[in-house]
Amino acid sequence: MPAHLLTWHVEVADPEAVVLVLHGGTSRSRRPVRPWQPAVWWMRPFAEAVADAGNGRLAVARLQYAVRGWNGAQASPVTDARVALDQIAARHPGAPVGLLGHSMGGRVALHLAADERVHAIAALAPWVERPDVAQSHPGLHVLVMHGTADRVTSPQGSRLMAAAMSDLGADVTYESVTGATHTMFRPWRRWREEPARFLVQRLCHSG
Repeated sequence: MPAHLLTWHVEVADPEAVVLVLHGGTSRSRRPVRPWQPAVWWMRPFAEAVADAGNGRLAVARLQYAVRGWNGAQASPVTDARVALDQIAARHPGAPVGLLGHSMGGRVALHLAADERVHAIAALAPWVERPDVAQSHPGLHVLVMHGTADRVTSPQGSRLMAAAMSDLGADVTYESVTGATHTMFRPWRRWREEPARFLVQRLCHSG
């Protein structure tokens, strides 16, 4: 059976916080995730942007799911992410966690919004479906970014989820990226640097 893999992109001895980077995937697939698949390696520069913005204050980890698909009610990557949160808590007890996810990774992050270990979420072009229920907890900060030209996941779904989380008391910022598609190629600097700044500001003591 395939297993998830938690990789430490940047390790810090005593970090102020930890950011977990979550890659995309597909609707249904039991095939194992491989590190060379585009959805996986595409998140490396985002992890690097967070590390640069943290300037030695953040540990950054990347999660590689066991299988490629969401797989209906099983929500396969969510299970992997919950175990990853346990692994992070064991390595850095008490450290607040930020989640940075693209597409299916954004959906995973939003499904973990009720976990009190998670203090901040940056969801980039998240995959939001009608059955998805907004979750939150006191003190949660959320950034949702979505391109107006995205034809893979729904900007409207993201806006509705952001509004629903705000109604639950989360501190939510929604950013519409004019003309941007699901790939986040353009404007690439904004896609990488804005979430990184957001996570540092919400997770680190001095912002």
